[in-house]
Amino acid sequence: MKLITYVKEGESIDRVLKKCKQKFDKARIIRKLRERQQYIKPSERKRKILAKAKYREFRKLLKH
Repeated sequence: MKLITYVKEGESIDRVLKKCKQKFDKARIIRKLRERQQYIKPSERKRKILAKAKYREFRKLLKH
């Protein structure tokens, strides 16, 4: 995957690095790499998603 960042003439290095970092974060490259480090069965993935949803609902009920 390529990340191309266009640099305007006279633009500071800090600004360009910030743009690069934002594009990198939006592309979710780190997350994809971590997911591919180990295989997770679809049933396990589904169970994990449901557990997160349950937890969010629980937290929502505690706030009210």
